[in-house]
Amino acid sequence: MNTHTIPRNFVMAPLQGAIKQGVDIHKLLATAGISDDVLSEPNYRVSAAQYAVLLRSLWVTLDDEYMGLAPVKGAMGSFSMMCRAVIHCNNLEHVLRRASEFYGLFHGGSTHEIRFEENNVLLVFKLALECDPDRFLHESMLVIWHRFSSWLVDRRIPLKEVRLGYSAPEHENQYWPLFACPIIFDAEETALVFDRQFLELPIMQTEPVLKEFLKVSPADLLARPEDRNTMTAHIRHLLGRDFTQDFPDFDWLAEQVHLAPQSLRRKLREEGTNFQEIKDGLRRDTAIGLLNKHELSIQDIAEQMGFSEASTFHRAFKKWTGLTPGDYRKNKDR
Repeated sequence: MNTHTIPRNFVMAPLQGAIKQGVDIHKLLATAGISDDVLSEPNYRVSAAQYAVLLRSLWVTLDDEYMGLAPVKGAMGSFSMMCRAVIHCNNLEHVLRRASEFYGLFHGGSTHEIRFEENNVLLVFKLALECDPDRFLHESMLVIWHRFSSWLVDRRIPLKEVRLGYSAPEHENQYWPLFACPIIFDAEETALVFDRQFLELPIMQTEPVLKEFLKVSPADLLARPEDRNTMTAHIRHLLGRDFTQDFPDFDWLAEQVHLAPQSLRRKLREEGTNFQEIKDGLRRDTAIGLLNKHELSIQDIAEQMGFSEASTFHRAFKKWTGLTPGDYRKNKDR
């Protein structure tokens, strides 16, 4: 079961274009099975599946792949056509240059260019800031192109850093799971930075595989869990999903990842988290997933989550999300 959940900030940001155009966002949220509580509850989170549905609904409703966050509309089907235009390229550099030519045909939208700094390649994005108040389109382009590129070469491309040409928001601690690398705010330009050797990697995907990929992408690229190569993701995996047993202690986890406890703590700090936050996040995300299963009572879920009493589970869930389990389930289904 994919228990990854999306924080409220990244739910509200893509809605801004629809709000500006007077679209009924309550209907959009209902289509994705998301409660209106997301509009007011700062700790509200949604499942990855709900998030993907919301993004697809936004594109279709606005008839715009840029979701109203660019000076011009992003023609529906342009991402799909771009993918078909690059799938037979020889290597990643060929893909990125051809895609740049493709999007360069549409004035006012998202464009990118390749630039070099010693052994690094910069994939620099050009986007208008005034139509994208929360910078969601900027960040989604970075995420999509990083993950799409990694998918094409069938190998994760490690980023050295991400440069963002604007100031850090209050939720900057939520950026690590998106990129798993240092984030540089107030940079001169918005760019992905990685080793230039990756440009030479051959394209491993085929047109028949691309056809399946496009059934769920690019929404799936934005909604997928955090990178599996992060220490946070590794610790979540080691903790498992059996909450009826006590969590392993920190020293045992450090031994499993071949680090001294103090080194593991430092590594988690670099990723913007700590052991307690990982445990709470894992239980929170799992509980949200289980609440989507209507055959399970809240008492059943409380027991699966390792709580001896439902009231204790209620208090913990409200601390995590701002709502009780009953309210979360009831409001989601309205």
